[in-house]
Amino acid sequence: MNAQDRKYEDEELILNLSLRPKSLQEFIGQRRVVEGLKIAIQAALQRKEPLEHILFSGPQGLGKTTLAHIIAHEMGTNIITTSGPGIERAGDLVGILTNLNEGDVLFIDEIHRLSKTIEEFLYPAMENFKIDFIIDKGPYARTIKFHLKRFTLIGATTRS
Repeated sequence: MNAQDRKYEDEELILNLSLRPKSLQEFIGQRRVVEGLKIAIQAALQRKEPLEHILFSGPQGLGKTTLAHIIAHEMGTNIITTSGPGIERAGDLVGILTNLNEGDVLFIDEIHRLSKTIEEFLYPAMENFKIDFIIDKGPYARTIKFHLKRFTLIGATTRS
């Protein structure tokens, strides 16, 4: 790919992002989902807590990624985006989770493609905002405990 093609792709990405709705008010479609999200976001903001974790499922093109970005915007926080296949090792996930700020949204696209090991590692992070990371092996193995800042996980899947 040459520089001109990259420039064109960058401009196209900027245009697409600028056209994407930035609030639930601007989002068209999925009326029941949007109404439920409005209530949940308002309640979380009143409690001064992160939103509960969310799983969006459905075919491509329904707005799962867009809704994740809108939720972060409506909550007034950052969104950190990754994909299931991009998290290959527990250390990858530890790096992501320990760098989240209080209230951040972690969006995992294709969450159904996480390995079983990573899923098991993610559960205590979601439930208790804590993770135990084992380093080394055998008699040299030791556990490092991480206390995480409270965050919202939003997963997106095309599986039902």
